[in-house]
Amino acid sequence: MRRRTLLTGASAASAALLSGCAPARRRARGGEVVLRFQSLAWQKESVEANKRLVAEWNAAHPGIRVDYVQGSWDGVHDQLLTSFEGGEAPDIIHDAADDLADFAYGGYLADLRGLLPDRLTADIPAHSWATTTFGDGVHGVPFLQEPRVIIANRKLLERARVRIPTVRDPWSWAEFEDAARALTRDGTYGVAWPLKEPVAATLGLALSTGGRIFHRGADGKVTVRFDAADQRVPRAIARTAAKSTLGMGGSDTLPGFFGGKYAMVPLGFSYRQQIVQQAPEGFAWTVLPAPAGPGGDQRQGVSPQTLSIAEDSPYRREAVRFLDFFLRPRNMARLALGDWMLPTGTGALRDRALRTPEHGWATGTALAGQLRPAPALSVRGYPEWKDKVATPALQEYYSGAIGRESLRKRLIKDGGLVLARYQR
Repeated sequence: MRRRTLLTGASAASAALLSGCAPARRRARGGEVVLRFQSLAWQKESVEANKRLVAEWNAAHPGIRVDYVQGSWDGVHDQLLTSFEGGEAPDIIHDAADDLADFAYGGYLADLRGLLPDRLTADIPAHSWATTTFGDGVHGVPFLQEPRVIIANRKLLERARVRIPTVRDPWSWAEFEDAARALTRDGTYGVAWPLKEPVAATLGLALSTGGRIFHRGADGKVTVRFDAADQRVPRAIARTAAKSTLGMGGSDTLPGFFGGKYAMVPLGFSYRQQIVQQAPEGFAWTVLPAPAGPGGDQRQGVSPQTLSIAEDSPYRREAVRFLDFFLRPRNMARLALGDWMLPTGTGALRDRALRTPEHGWATGTALAGQLRPAPALSVRGYPEWKDKVATPALQEYYSGAIGRESLRKRLIKDGGLVLARYQR
């Protein structure tokens, strides 16, 4: 695969300097292979789970040592890009599927076909592998995923006498809007949508109504559309969102939720950990499935966390052996529990700890079969489209500053110009 240079100007010069001054790649010392594993785990339980598994591997495999390197989700794309260009990328790379496309097409990530053991490839469903498949290659192992759920104040639900949805009998989007109106009373808003970063939630939930936004033609090029199916979820969000939360992140909504200002907050599944840690004593909350589309469609688009191997790593087979250990069903379940997320592996999903009703684990696990690749995952240029076009346009739409037609024009026209640069 031909490598595409992703840096320009001063950044390219800086990368070239790094490359020229970089030390030779690590070599086995005394017969010992040393692998660098950059992890983006950040929650205390998650970091501990990762480090314990690395320590267990090192104790059992003295000839292949894994060095744990703590990374950060903040700015990881630029950090990885610099390390790739400088020839100093970690051997094993923790990232998210929606950040891989440019790296995969640029030739920075190894194609894992023919390297991964049959056990691992069979354990993870095909629709999850699709999130890390770019062109003809597989450039990462999807291992953790996160549905969006509704965290609700149980007492306020009971007071409003709304029907409590279940995975088997979810709310439709119309019922969700009705519930939001019923819960908006006595100084309480029905729904607090945290929309500081609105794109992933909007696109992911739109799968339930048949929305895709991105459409790939016979020539392989991607175009942007904003048809009726794409508009249904944004309309529901706009009609139910408390305006005071539009600039908030998920954590920012929790004090108001605990204080009874908001009855429901749509959040990623992992936010349950913060709620368990921060909720006042006696606060009753519950986990509800996201609304369903026509025919009870509960599909959601997700961008799993991934583990990739650098194309330049001289120890690909050793790195795959570590991944096979790291992602055994019990170990994958440990990682999921540490991150309060769901594993992709079918074996790990059967772990009893992930199926308890406590803290909504069973609700999330029951949704796992409905999780699908987010429509944007294979789209080159998506990060720029998201940051420069979709985020500001959706924020203005949800605030009421622009209407649906203006939103459509900006997503299609301005978004199309961005994507065109990546598809020449």
